[in-house]
Amino acid sequence: MAGKKKKIRKLKQKLKELRAHLETSGATPEAEPRTKKPLPVSPLAPVGGFPNLPEIAGVRFATVAAGVRYAGRTDVMLAELAPGSEIAGVFTRSATRSAPVLDCQDKIGGSADGGAAIVVNSGNANAFTGSHGMASVRELVSGVSRIVGVPEHRVFTSSTGVIGEPLPHDRIIAKIEDLKAGLSADGIAAAARAIMTTDTYPKGASATVKIDGKPVKIAGIAKGSGMIAPDMATMLVYIFTDAKIAQADLQGMLSQLTDRSFNCITVDSDTSTSDTLLLAATGASGVEITGDGIAPFREALSGVMLDLAHQVVRDGEGATKFVEIRVTGAADDADAKTAGMAIANSPLVKTALAGEDPNWGRIVMAIGKSGAQADRDKLAIRFGDTQVARDGWVDPDYKEEAGATYMKQSDLIIGIDMGLGDGAATVWTCDLTHAYISINADYRS
Repeated sequence: MAGKKKKIRKLKQKLKELRAHLETSGATPEAEPRTKKPLPVSPLAPVGGFPNLPEIAGVRFATVAAGVRYAGRTDVMLAELAPGSEIAGVFTRSATRSAPVLDCQDKIGGSADGGAAIVVNSGNANAFTGSHGMASVRELVSGVSRIVGVPEHRVFTSSTGVIGEPLPHDRIIAKIEDLKAGLSADGIAAAARAIMTTDTYPKGASATVKIDGKPVKIAGIAKGSGMIAPDMATMLVYIFTDAKIAQADLQGMLSQLTDRSFNCITVDSDTSTSDTLLLAATGASGVEITGDGIAPFREALSGVMLDLAHQVVRDGEGATKFVEIRVTGAADDADAKTAGMAIANSPLVKTALAGEDPNWGRIVMAIGKSGAQADRDKLAIRFGDTQVARDGWVDPDYKEEAGATYMKQSDLIIGIDMGLGDGAATVWTCDLTHAYISINADYRS
């Protein structure tokens, strides 16, 4: 018995020493890839599945299964861009930004000499990983640069998934040769699937616009389902165009359109550490976006961005309702957005929507707490075409049955008129169901 106790004490001591070593080094043991049952596709998913996106000249894609976190699924995508491609980006303003985000931010606006590459992994966010996070980025950048043949300052990385665990970058680096060999102009659909985490379907959108009689193509993919309350762009989004446009113009256009699309959606009021939106223009079409061509190109790009933003909301974790909130009559546009986002983020409003309860009182509550200028006696509320309240009181013709019937629809429009000025804004959200709790309670397993 004494000998057995001694062996146990030695084992405990060794375990203690191992833990101390790991804490000192900042590392934790790498988990073996595990399997995870896919979630059922959202009932709000676009009909017809993933769209048929056009090939964008100057871009090739490849995907692999590297086992970053889960086994049996592709989890890394590579996009190779032709020399001279201009790249713009917007990123999370989170104070706890991930290492890939910080690296990308430093590279935006740099020289367009040489080709470029975007490499993205799912399963691990490489966030809150200290010096190990930046070391992983450097190793990935170096490996992609060396094997794919692009300058290091033109390699952009993104990571999405669990926060606080070291990225097993060696698993990705070991697959770069396979990624290079698999590059194809028609691989964007596979790329959209490789970057998914709790997404229930891949997201894609495209547009073709004629500039001076010549076609210019735009195609984009996105991932996002939870931790969605953008403060820049949101989630991970990659948009490609064969247009020829200066980087400064591309960046200005992207920043402006982001505020009207990705910055106007919310699923759960949580802003990610990893939010990244990259827009690449290869110039392969030879069509230069200047003068009269700017407006139609901007409109087409705006449509692609808004489509992707809406798809993220439609794939909100556990969502059964897609909700558009239109605020008019606010003191100014900023107040209108403040009020709209307060409604969109309210757990009480969102649970009422899930229960198909036309509880307009919760909307009044959300406006009152928002901080936007409001006058109780000037408020008006509509559910679709049904006038629910006006002049700070229930509309005399409103019938609860009408509101309840409307709430059974999957796509809802809530209209609020503040009665104060000309400010207006539209934001989009989803309901909050028990499935959201189930998904996130089990996220790391």
